[in-house]
Amino acid sequence: MEQPVCLIANTADGGLEVTEEALEALRGMDQPPVVVVAIAGLYRTGKSYLMNKLAGKRTGFSLGSTIQSHTKGIWMWCLPHPRRAGHTLVLLDTEGLGDVEKGDAKNDTWIFALAVLLSSTLVYNSRGTIDQQAMDQLHYVTELTERIKVKVAGGGGRQEGADSAEFVRFFPAFVWAVRDFMLQLELDGREITEDEYLESALKLKPGSSEQTKLYNLPRECIRRFFPARKCFVFVPPTSRRKMSRLEELQEDELEPEFREQVARFCRHVWEMSQPKTIPGGHVVTGAMLGNLAVTYVDAIRSGAVPCVEIAVLALAQIENSAAVGEAVAVYKEQLGQRAALPTETVQELLELHAQCEREALRAFMARAFKDDDCRFQGELMRHLEEQKQELCRRNELASSERCTAALQELWDELDDRIVLGVYSVPGGYQCFLDDRQRMVERYRQVPAKGVKADEVLQEFLQSKEVAAQNILQMDEALTEKEKEMAAERAWAKAAERERQVLQQKEAELQQKLKDQERSYQENQQQLKEKLEDERKKLLEEKHKMLDQKLKELENLKKEGLQAKATRMEAEIQRLQQQNKELQNPPWIESALGSLGEAACLVLPGIFGKLFRRWS
Repeated sequence: MEQPVCLIANTADGGLEVTEEALEALRGMDQPPVVVVAIAGLYRTGKSYLMNKLAGKRTGFSLGSTIQSHTKGIWMWCLPHPRRAGHTLVLLDTEGLGDVEKGDAKNDTWIFALAVLLSSTLVYNSRGTIDQQAMDQLHYVTELTERIKVKVAGGGGRQEGADSAEFVRFFPAFVWAVRDFMLQLELDGREITEDEYLESALKLKPGSSEQTKLYNLPRECIRRFFPARKCFVFVPPTSRRKMSRLEELQEDELEPEFREQVARFCRHVWEMSQPKTIPGGHVVTGAMLGNLAVTYVDAIRSGAVPCVEIAVLALAQIENSAAVGEAVAVYKEQLGQRAALPTETVQELLELHAQCEREALRAFMARAFKDDDCRFQGELMRHLEEQKQELCRRNELASSERCTAALQELWDELDDRIVLGVYSVPGGYQCFLDDRQRMVERYRQVPAKGVKADEVLQEFLQSKEVAAQNILQMDEALTEKEKEMAAERAWAKAAERERQVLQQKEAELQQKLKDQERSYQENQQQLKEKLEDERKKLLEEKHKMLDQKLKELENLKKEGLQAKATRMEAEIQRLQQQNKELQNPPWIESALGSLGEAACLVLPGIFGKLFRRWS
């Protein structure tokens, strides 16, 4: 994108809407994973300047130079990631919070909640110091439990602790950028780091008074929701007189210390910000990010609270449907690269199909998620079985055409001899039989005839049987009895050829039914691998949450907050129990059972075996 576009706009009625221009841009970069960095903070605090630096540009996001808020809604800029090849960096510049002209605190809260929901790194930008005023201005973080739901159950409003504890699974990393910082980084007479400065500001006070609760609330929320956090402080970039021309200034006109601080900030964000994921560890692409934004904004417009579970399920429907289409396209592409029809045997064709099906399934598994009832995988099985049947039809047609052409060319010589009356002489029938046998032998030497070679030969010889019988009846060297016996031998040979053709068809049918079993096994194996991978990712998420809560528990005990530490211990016990249950989760067997049910509908060859297994 040459310049930023508005992703989420304020409407005339005070609502929000996702712009079509932004959605088109996101759809245009469908597959690369996105690293989403959002910035939020009070209006006129220099958020857009930092975002332009992250974009590697001097201009882009509008800075403005007055006390009025310049950015409205949420603006988006998509660029190639400067550190991660094959990734897109998506920068989200949000409308300044607390704009006195707008005077809409509810809109501010939704803008902040959307920034949290859509980003993988959230930068909170403020001025001066991290003091009580700064904490009071960050009251939006205390309202997240009222603005975001994790699961469908629970209605609306403030969530249970067990639910809001799940926020850490999908909330972004948190970076606090403190602008125009004029103090020395010292605490109790010793130098401290920026991170230590932030942690010191987030310390809780003991006590249960209302004043203490109000003091602790924003700090508790930051500590609870954003365990991965970082702090950067920035000195003023230049003199107050030049601030209005900040984006026009050359680098050497800025304070050297400020330039170094900005460089460190950008390096950290570029190198440490992770691709955006949804619960379960599935990586988000541009198109998926657009669909998430639409789902969340639609929920807000309807008066509901955005629910992560609903958004993920809606996204899964879109992505899984697309995954089926992509997998079928991969199958066709692989087939186009590998197929050389006709194949000599059905088994060779089925092996070709199996190779293409394997690649198609890999493409599906890489993109699909939350297909718990295997509805979309079952749909893919149906599509691929139809593709196999069409492949068999094309293979048989190619073989039939090639065999018929070869036989017709070989028969033309016999036909000429029939027209010339070569066989209309005494002993002509035996001469005809000898020539026809040589024709059959020459036909068998023709390469690449394919799977219909015997069947086409049988049909072709049968179609010429009238001519053979005419020659037989005209052969004056044979008695009526000999003619009768010759006709019976011809019928017996034709019947034997027909029996062999039927036997071949039965063998091919068994091969196709056996291939359905192989197809089911391939689907089952790849699904098992995917589910196991998802289980490991979920376990990693839970372990990460557990480590963060253990660290927080240690801090709470150091600060002498025993009641809060006790509640944290209860949360830790719940997590530990969940981790034990993840060792052998029931949803894996449930999904495999759903796959078997779906397979029975599209692969009749496996129904009997699965029925016996279930019985």
